[in-house]
Amino acid sequence: MRRSMMYLYATVFFIGVVLTLSWGYKVANQTMPYVDQWTRDVVERLDDTAIYTAFRWITELGSSSFTIPFVLVMAFVFWWMYRSILPALIFSLGTLSTHYFNIAIKHLVERDRPSVLVAANAEGHSFPSGHAMISMVCYGLVAYFLSNRLKQKTKKWLIQVFFAGLILLIGMSRYIINVHYLTDVLAGFFIGFLCLIGLVYLYQLTSRQISPSRG
Repeated sequence: MRRSMMYLYATVFFIGVVLTLSWGYKVANQTMPYVDQWTRDVVERLDDTAIYTAFRWITELGSSSFTIPFVLVMAFVFWWMYRSILPALIFSLGTLSTHYFNIAIKHLVERDRPSVLVAANAEGHSFPSGHAMISMVCYGLVAYFLSNRLKQKTKKWLIQVFFAGLILLIGMSRYIINVHYLTDVLAGFFIGFLCLIGLVYLYQLTSRQISPSRG
């Protein structure tokens, strides 16, 4: 059972890497991936609808005007919960480094957005979506650090499901309000997830090294 799950994870990881690299190569060479060609009509029909308005509000939860004060507050919360500066540093610096990593990839690929919306932090290059990528790391770490302090599996599950849904909505909001292509969002999710796994591993490794020295 465990081996089959490892094969499944490896397969999903391989597919994610292949698709992300393929999309990145195509858009860097001014070619629109088939996924984006097939999904453009959908988002264009949602313009000026109640769905568009709802997702216009949701997208603000991934914008800098909200995430910057949120990260500062939650960093303090994690320092207080864990009585250690390490979770606060991993969370705040991890989110910040993901932001700059996203900018670096965007400058490398240089894809134009389907439309520009300054009020929604939708300027500059498009691939991958910063909202999808950074929200995956920011809210993913919040879910990890909060659930890590809980003993009841039900509460852990509720927190994880809630933040997973929030990440999905924030990322998809960029596609719905037409400031990103769908492949921008999907690539942002995948790259952000890899960053999240790396940061969780870094925290676990560092905390294990610190704990014995305290004893």
